[in-house]
Amino acid sequence: MAKQPRAWQRMLSGRRLDLLDPTPLDIEIEDIAHGLAFVARWNGQTIGDFAYSVAEHSLLVEALFGRISPNAPAKWRLAALLHDAPEYVIGDLISPVKAAVGSGYGELDDRLVAAIHIRFGLPATIPTTIKRQIKKADRISAWMEATRIAGFSVTEANKFFGKPDPTLITDLDIRLRPPVQVRSDYTNRHNTLLRQLT
Repeated sequence: MAKQPRAWQRMLSGRRLDLLDPTPLDIEIEDIAHGLAFVARWNGQTIGDFAYSVAEHSLLVEALFGRISPNAPAKWRLAALLHDAPEYVIGDLISPVKAAVGSGYGELDDRLVAAIHIRFGLPATIPTTIKRQIKKADRISAWMEATRIAGFSVTEANKFFGKPDPTLITDLDIRLRPPVQVRSDYTNRHNTLLRQLT
C-alpha cells in the first residue's frame, strides 16, 4: 500500500497546518509574520543587503490601500495586510511560475485565505470591490518594487503593472530591513487593526 504524502506543515507555534484542508484553529499571526518575514519577493533578485520580504510588501500594500480607500473600515485594511498571508507556507511564486503551475496553486491559495480570514474575524471571501482595491494597491507596490529594487525600467514596470498615480506613492519608500524587524512591525500592525474590529 502506497504511503500518503505529508500534506501538513509544523509551525513554530506548535500548530500543525494541513495545507489541503486548513482550519482556522491552526493559524497564528506569529507564524504568519515569521514566515512572511523570511519569504523573499522577486525570488530574492533585488538589490540591497536584505531580501525584500512578503511581510514588508504586505505592510506597503496595506498603506497604499489606506490611501486608495481612506474611509475603508479596519476589517478591509486587515484584509489588505493579509492579502499574501498564505505565502507563509506556500512561498511567493513569481507570476510566470504561477502561470506554469496552473489552477492547483490558486485553489490551494483560496483555501488558505478562507481559513486565515475566518481565524481573524473576516469573511472567508471578501467583496469583489474590496478585492479590486487591494489588487490595485498590490500592483502599485509591485511597480514601486520593480523600479526601485528589482531592476525594471519605468517603461517595463508601466507595461506590466500599470503607471501609478504619483500622489498615491508620495513619501512612500521601499524598505530593506532585517526579518526580525519586519516580523515585529507586521505583527504589531495586525494586532492594531484587529483591536479596531471590536
